[in-house]
Amino acid sequence: MIEKKIEKENAIELRKQGFSYNEILKQIPVAKSTLSVWLREVGLSKKQNQRLTLKRKSAQIKACKACRQIRLKKQTSIIASAASEIGSFSLREFWIAGILLYWAEGAKQKESNVSQRVSFSNSDPKMILLFDKWLKKFCNVNQKDIVYGIYIHKTADSGKSKKFWEKILNEKINGLYFKKHNPKTHKKNYANYNGLIKLDVRRSTDLNRKIKGWILGITNNLKIHTGE
Repeated sequence: MIEKKIEKENAIELRKQGFSYNEILKQIPVAKSTLSVWLREVGLSKKQNQRLTLKRKSAQIKACKACRQIRLKKQTSIIASAASEIGSFSLREFWIAGILLYWAEGAKQKESNVSQRVSFSNSDPKMILLFDKWLKKFCNVNQKDIVYGIYIHKTADSGKSKKFWEKILNEKINGLYFKKHNPKTHKKNYANYNGLIKLDVRRSTDLNRKIKGWILGITNNLKIHTGE
């Protein structure tokens, strides 16, 4: 009984100093229900409450960081494993990849504009470089026939973006165009924002038609039906 009384007194003293239940239990190994009974009438000062609040927040932050590290490790593992599944890339696969890229991101000819030239837009530097190389390798497009234009928000640093894309492409940017609507500048990735590149090919109406035929060939072979 004397031992329990001493433990109770020590627990109360620790609580008055602002220690949390878990901190007290580490020093006084009793049941949490017992500790709760001992301390239910022990009040805490504002300073002590602040200490406990800060400690809880610190624990939450630590737990979040640990979870984030686990997620990042898992993400890295999944991406590396998936990347290894691709293996070597044949010329035919490269050719088809470019066709699919244009199908997704390129300007298509329509009944209202049957003379649409080849035009491809994206903000991903690797995608732009891949399509640029594809045009030259599989479509025999000459560098002098490719026109690069940046489309960017007025609030962004257009000078920085121009330097960024010229370094990526190793070519001069031919035009700079500002988007009319206002972006939400509070986004975390806005500091890395460099607009998008629109890649146009001069005198490429027939090439656009040819690409349309390649896309048709893919859909026919895969038997994709839209019901139209």
